[in-house]
Amino acid sequence: MIYLDYQATTPLAPEAFDAMVPWLRDHYGNPHSAHRLGRAAAAQVEVAREEIGALLPSGGRLVFTSGATEALSIAIQGAPPGRIVTIATEHAAVLDTVEAMRRQGRDVTILPVDGDGLVDLGTAADHIVAGVSIVVAMLVNNEIGVIQPVDDLAHMAHRAGALFLCDAVQGYGRVPLSDACDMIAISAHKIHGPKGIGALWLRDGVSPAPLIHGGGQEGGLRSGTLSPALCAGFGVAARLMRERAEQDRAHVEELAALARALFADWTLNGSATQRYPGNLNVRRDGLDGARLLSYCRNVAFSLGSACASGSGRPSHVLRALGLTDAQARGAVRIGFGRYTSRDDVERAAEALNEAAAAQAVP
Repeated sequence: MIYLDYQATTPLAPEAFDAMVPWLRDHYGNPHSAHRLGRAAAAQVEVAREEIGALLPSGGRLVFTSGATEALSIAIQGAPPGRIVTIATEHAAVLDTVEAMRRQGRDVTILPVDGDGLVDLGTAADHIVAGVSIVVAMLVNNEIGVIQPVDDLAHMAHRAGALFLCDAVQGYGRVPLSDACDMIAISAHKIHGPKGIGALWLRDGVSPAPLIHGGGQEGGLRSGTLSPALCAGFGVAARLMRERAEQDRAHVEELAALARALFADWTLNGSATQRYPGNLNVRRDGLDGARLLSYCRNVAFSLGSACASGSGRPSHVLRALGLTDAQARGAVRIGFGRYTSRDDVERAAEALNEAAAAQAVP
């Protein structure tokens, strides 16, 4: 199987796996217990917290969560009263949360994007004004790889007296983070760490209201017993992202250039310049992506967000770019990274191009 679905999840780094094993098998103490086993587990949690924080703005605090979805929900639902402003191409973890809050009576503004998938800063400035409590924007789009101008949006939010929340799930460790962010949501399994753990970074002085109550762990914001094993895996994955940053970047850029050449007959979705190169979202008119997925059974790729796959609905991200339902259904997302080889990309492109050509035959 050729794996080209890095936006859905990344392969677990062997080093992260090795770091987790002792905390699953041998060191079983509760990190919130006061005895020696508990203190050892708590120390491991703090080592991981420091490693993860090294890729985030200086200062602030890091709160462990079950994943980025929970982190985003804490930040959005725990924000002060006021209007919420976000973007039409955000992940469902954001859009579904703000929609639920809208049904509860909260004012919500969804900013449109242009054909490149980018928000217009003039339009954003017209809506990020006094009365807004929080602005939410994704750094790197999970479906089309477009990089939003989060630094500009964050400064607009501050001028309006609002908080700025960045969904950095796809960009953490890969794309520079804005120091102007007030809250940042990240996930371990998008950086070669384990599934089931994420984090919310909070600038000093920012304290959203907790969603759940219990033992008061994680500074009272996220109650529940932490898994030292998951924290250890997350920490090692973050350290590797930092140590291998230049090597990974060069590898991804090389694969991106190769992929663009191999898919030259396809139309790129999203900006060609303001994007993360490890995400290639392309389409062909008249193509049925679902049939393509079924035909290419030895290639793991995506038709859009993994969270929305199987819904039968065309991608809300591609529709926001102005694509028709038919065009959106003819799009595929190819994601690659650290463990992808040139041969993987070449063989996958051959299979996808062959399958697409077969569909075009009357």
